[in-house]
Amino acid sequence: MSAADPHPWEGRELQELRRLLDEKKITLGVLIRKMNTPGTPVYSHSENILPAAAILLTSFAAAVVIHRWLGGALLLAGCAWWWFRVRPTIRDAVMDRTTAHVLADPRNFDAQWARGTITLFARMPDGTERLARKRDDWRGYVRSFHEGS
Repeated sequence: MSAADPHPWEGRELQELRRLLDEKKITLGVLIRKMNTPGTPVYSHSENILPAAAILLTSFAAAVVIHRWLGGALLLAGCAWWWFRVRPTIRDAVMDRTTAHVLADPRNFDAQWARGTITLFARMPDGTERLARKRDDWRGYVRSFHEGS
């Protein structure tokens, strides 16, 4: 292939990226904190606000109606529940929604790539690691996995 010839994957990088992700040759990284903020296309108000509101309201009600120590204990238990049960499910859900969103359309992928919310990572067979971030060309990174290059 000469320098003037287009790459065989030219214009099909997202499709090839999906294939490489399915084959587990590349890993998609998502900055969960950036994606799980209001204004992003994958943010869910209900999964972020409702558990915290339920914890606070329950502990406050218990403190007012029964005793402040019970309210504090419920708050502590609720925070532990949120940290160990709710937070991991939110993280996984944001990861799944982000992956589906960015792989649905090249414009979505480009927008999130420009924001720096996603990265690409690969561990090569020889043990070296390759990472592509916001400042790198993700299309060139995907094209570099073509056997002919």
